Amino acid sequence: MNNPALIAMVLFVMLSSLALLAVLLIGGKKRGLKARLDELSSGETSVDRAPGQAVSQAIRTTLPKMGKHLMPGDVEEQTKLKSRLVQAGLYHPQALAIFLGIKMSLIVAPIVVGLLLGVSGLIPTNYGLMIGACASIGGMIGPSFWLDHHKKTRQSQLRRSMPDALDFMVICMEAGLSLRASLQRVTSEMETVHPLLAFELKIVQREVQLGHPLGDALRTFGVRADIDDIRNLSAAIKNAERFGSSMVKTLRTFAESLRVRRQQRAEEMAQKAGTKILFPTLLFIFPAIFLIILGPAAIQLIDIMSNMNK
Repeated sequence: MNNPALIAMVLFVMLSSLALLAVLLIGGKKRGLKARLDELSSGETSVDRAPGQAVSQAIRTTLPKMGKHLMPGDVEEQTKLKSRLVQAGLYHPQALAIFLGIKMSLIVAPIVVGLLLGVSGLIPTNYGLMIGACASIGGMIGPSFWLDHHKKTRQSQLRRSMPDALDFMVICMEAGLSLRASLQRVTSEMETVHPLLAFELKIVQREVQLGHPLGDALRTFGVRADIDDIRNLSAAIKNAERFGSSMVKTLRTFAESLRVRRQQRAEEMAQKAGTKILFPTLLFIFPAIFLIILGPAAIQLIDIMSNMNK
């Protein structure tokens, strides 16, 4: 601890942590007063609330205030980040602030933990700060990777479920239902099989009930999910309505094309499996096989060499 730079870094981290704690405590008092006023106005008491709900409410109110420190100053960057959150399925109004709050906590918490471990004497202080800094870098990058992974998983689920929904819609329209009635029936029937698609179709259905055309509502759905197939579906429905062509034939043809694409993606993933399994085989399986095969021969060779030296 005789290094001046290390001492200055420790003091900076301690003062920053104390300032952050003071801000959270002051904000907690204001939130407690507001929550008490809300309880009195609604007639509920804090005893009626479960402890888990109180903790989750405290987390929901604390994280947005922490996320304000990482909020981008540029409006365009905020819009891009909000669109990424929406494409990942995070529709909450405070999703951006909560996401940045989690990111802020993952950046600050490892440094504080490493400092506490160093001060308590469990590990050297410089090692604790170094490990905390590396973990903070991971906390800075990790949420973005999680967001991209969640977006890709959600898109794959929607792509797999779209052909089934279109087939069901074609069956409903052939039975005499209109396009809007078919959409409503498909939305109610797909909840057990494809709940994610059913949730998105409910949003589309509400937009249609508010007066938006079905093509525009599906186009909004495509932008929200960032899937080109849904955008193409909205364009096909608009063209069918504009030129007066058969909607059933249009949907059946589009469903067949989606099914072919789904089969092609499955074949592509099957072709990639051989390449993906190559590296684990080289790193983990082959060394064990070589050890089992060449191990006894190596031991015998060592014994022979040792006897020759004698």
